[in-house]
Amino acid sequence: MTFGFASSSAASLSTSTASAGRLLEPAEWAAAGIPLLRNPREVVSGLHARHHPRPSTAIVAVLDPEERLCASASFAPRAAPADGWMLRNALLSQLRRVIPHDLRRRTPVRTAVLLYCREGDARWTEEDGAWMWGLRDACTLHGLRCGAYITLTHDGWQVLGEGRGGRRPNAHSAPEPFATADAPPPAPRTGGPVSEVLRRAAAR
Repeated sequence: MTFGFASSSAASLSTSTASAGRLLEPAEWAAAGIPLLRNPREVVSGLHARHHPRPSTAIVAVLDPEERLCASASFAPRAAPADGWMLRNALLSQLRRVIPHDLRRRTPVRTAVLLYCREGDARWTEEDGAWMWGLRDACTLHGLRCGAYITLTHDGWQVLGEGRGGRRPNAHSAPEPFATADAPPPAPRTGGPVSEVLRRAAAR
């Protein structure tokens, strides 16, 4: 019996095969039970205003149960073939930098979402599949729920697997000011006969 190293062609074949498995197809993502965002446009606009992303920029954000932002980080992944394992490591590194893990909890409470600004149109690509795989795995390793994967292109934004999206912001639009992106809900209007009756009743 002899032992030796596999040929370089066989090694490259096994590497490409392994890489191909580290991505999620849209149907797999849709079947994974990813929680829906209650207000995706508000999340997208807020992240866009904070990080001013340009193509090839990823933003990972952690939301509390009320969808309030706990932490976020933007980064430009190294130019390389899409590989979910490498993207998982990049996401995990950013999460560890901005927020403590929740691994001691029995069930995850906070949710991580990923916004990726890229060239091209809104259709799913293998790169998107690698980001999905990476986000799901990074969330597991950091004790978080895996949330939405959102692409930002020149067409606008889109929550993959949900069919929800909009034209603004997009990959080349100017960020909205914080006052607009994070504006609190308008206060109830006062005045008129109904409010006057309530005011008099409260004064009694």
